[in-house]
Amino acid sequence: MARRLIDPEDTIWLNMDRPDNLMVIESLMTFAEPMDWDLFLDVLERRVLDRYPVFRQRPTWSRLPMGPPHWDDDPDFARERHVRRADLPAPGDDAALQDYVNTFVSTPLPRDRALWEMHLVDGYGGGSAVYSRLHHALADGIALTRVLLSLSDPTPDGDRAAAEPPDDGEHHGLLATGLHLAEAGGAALLDVPRLLTPGHVTDAFSLARQTTQITSKLVLSRLPHTPVSGVPGVRKRLLWAPPIPLADVVGTARGTGTTVNDVLVAALAGALATYQERHGAVPRDVPTMVPVNLRDLDRPLPPELGNRFALVLVTLPSGLGTPFARLAETRRRMDEIKDSPEALLTFGLMRGIGRTGPSLERFFVDFFANKATGVTTNVPGPREPRFVAGNRVTSMLGWAPQSGDQTLGTCIVTYDGRVQVGFKVDATVVTHPEELLADFTDEVDALRSLGLARGQEAR
Repeated sequence: MARRLIDPEDTIWLNMDRPDNLMVIESLMTFAEPMDWDLFLDVLERRVLDRYPVFRQRPTWSRLPMGPPHWDDDPDFARERHVRRADLPAPGDDAALQDYVNTFVSTPLPRDRALWEMHLVDGYGGGSAVYSRLHHALADGIALTRVLLSLSDPTPDGDRAAAEPPDDGEHHGLLATGLHLAEAGGAALLDVPRLLTPGHVTDAFSLARQTTQITSKLVLSRLPHTPVSGVPGVRKRLLWAPPIPLADVVGTARGTGTTVNDVLVAALAGALATYQERHGAVPRDVPTMVPVNLRDLDRPLPPELGNRFALVLVTLPSGLGTPFARLAETRRRMDEIKDSPEALLTFGLMRGIGRTGPSLERFFVDFFANKATGVTTNVPGPREPRFVAGNRVTSMLGWAPQSGDQTLGTCIVTYDGRVQVGFKVDATVVTHPEELLADFTDEVDALRSLGLARGQEAR
């Protein structure tokens, strides 16, 4: 493939790597049985490496001071330079797998080759695992999730040459909330003649008012000091909790008149409240950033991939004192975001930042990143089991990178009737992340009891 310019939106993330926060998207997929790695690599070659040329390209920089970088074919590309094999020590449990991935999570990807690597891990329980590290400059996490899902089939003997990712089903997460808001906002912002008709003057005034409010939030808000905020160090940790039944969360949502997304976000807010209190602080609300998809999920990904997403700032109501209060306030805040044009405004801002040069890019990205403790993703994955090279996928997790001084990333993934939460933490600041896992599960249980009680009252 001929060399091509790196888009401004991708250049931002290419330039944002720093030792204490790498721009690497971490992903983990586990399997029920030992993987046939030759077959897996064949699927990887045809579905990813042959389809998306950037996986065979490396970034090159212009010799001119302000010249844009390019993607160029790596003349030394070899799959073996990007794929590692490993065996977990006994007993091959989650702790052993976490120890393995945490050996690499703080290590930069080499810049002299394509910006990705995969670890093929044997000895995880009775099966295997694939740990992927993909640089944010290749694409946003939403697109890369689709790339990884394109490795999978709906049946063990599915068409291994099939290329399209599976249907995600109903999008009930923060990701989909943002998608809905972005599509609605896009229609309002781009359809200028419709906005200028008499029947839509009120909408125009409302949009102007919202734009002013969002600008004030992004510029004037400050990150509160809590036990999960601070100056990051180099060492990071990935960890995750055992999955919980999705049916329990659905039942809670029905019993309380909320959504699955509301329940999961409220549980995160509650976990952060408990963690703050345990570590000697009065619980305060915790701001986090949420990525918003701006692609049409009904269309295939373009071969060049790239970043097409925005971010919205969501404040988790951890300062409220009860699970019910946090759930009610979560619902109110999420409903407010659904009617906001914030995603499109921040997308336009990111496009502008990507044209300013490395120094100003870092200044602006750090300025806005430091409004939040980190990034939270809530991804509704396939409802039915998926198979890669004939092997059933038992779990999937993915962590967005942190930027600026962010210290806490959260991923929530719904897959095959179960919900799983994982954290990516700065080991210097968030010193007891295992507590967050337990606190999240406890908060889900508390909300479930609340849902059962309210459901009985309704009868």
